[in-house]
Amino acid sequence: MRKQTRPQNWRVLKVILLSLLTDFKKYTKVLFYAKWQRQWNTETDNKLHSVKPHVQPWPSLLNRKADTLLTRLRVGHTRYTHRHLLFGEQTPMCSECNCSMSVKHILSECPNFNSQRLKFFKTNSVDLSLLLGKTPHVNLFAFAPHLNRYDSVECD
Repeated sequence: MRKQTRPQNWRVLKVILLSLLTDFKKYTKVLFYAKWQRQWNTETDNKLHSVKPHVQPWPSLLNRKADTLLTRLRVGHTRYTHRHLLFGEQTPMCSECNCSMSVKHILSECPNFNSQRLKFFKTNSVDLSLLLGKTPHVNLFAFAPHLNRYDSVECD
């Protein structure tokens, strides 16, 4: 009789331990995310921070090429805006605005692209977080080829 109760007690103990472990994992995950968020909140000059103010994971796009392009746009690093660092060239400048080219400038500020922004986003004043946020704007990838810099922005 003693042998029969022992395995049953062990199963109960195992269920309790697994439950405690699961609770502990959830608790530590919450703690780590909170710590990560506090650190991320101090990174206000980071290009990605303006698009993604919270550290919670975002879903990936099913198309890898589109996902890579979206990631490059989110972090503000494209071939066109950053190739000068690799080749020792001067920073590309906007001929219209006389400022350095950046993803933010191209997508939301430069008057050269106002007509394309109006066509694809129905406004010429666009917030990057609305274009590149958790759910990217539905016309973002249709807009990109009309920039005449798409080859420099996209990935191989």
